[in-house]
Amino acid sequence: MRRRKSGPSARDKILTRAAALAAVSAAQRRGLRVVFSNGCFDLLHIGHVRSLEQARAHGDRLIVAVNGDTSVRRLKGSGRPVVPLRQRLEMVAALECVDWVLAFRSATPLATIRTLQPDVLAKGGDWRLDEIVGRAEVESWGGKVILLRQIPGVRTSNLVDRTTGR
Repeated sequence: MRRRKSGPSARDKILTRAAALAAVSAAQRRGLRVVFSNGCFDLLHIGHVRSLEQARAHGDRLIVAVNGDTSVRRLKGSGRPVVPLRQRLEMVAALECVDWVLAFRSATPLATIRTLQPDVLAKGGDWRLDEIVGRAEVESWGGKVILLRQIPGVRTSNLVDRTTGR
């Protein structure tokens, strides 16, 4: 029986910033459109999956930047993240629609966006366009910023609250 050839493992899709820059640059040189998205992805849920699938539909490659643990704690409060960074990276990387994943440990992904210079910046529909970090930069080099649909009521914080009885 022949084994079916599979793509890269989830761990293979987790890149350093330097490797991410090389991958994005190589894809763009080949004429491929690169979409960038970011988030905490603490307790991966259907809203994350659908948003990332939608983001990928706007380009040929999808790179996702994941907030470091300290950043998540600052944004979401003590007790978060529920899932540590390394596991969150691997969970996001396991999604078929995601080509590459990297971590960012600063307060925002702005430096990562400036470094990678994606063609499209995709953020969840719970953000207003004027709040999106990196919007001005992406638009300055001719890129596009898009808002993704969200599933009402499907939020990691809601899941955490339900499981902890808050």
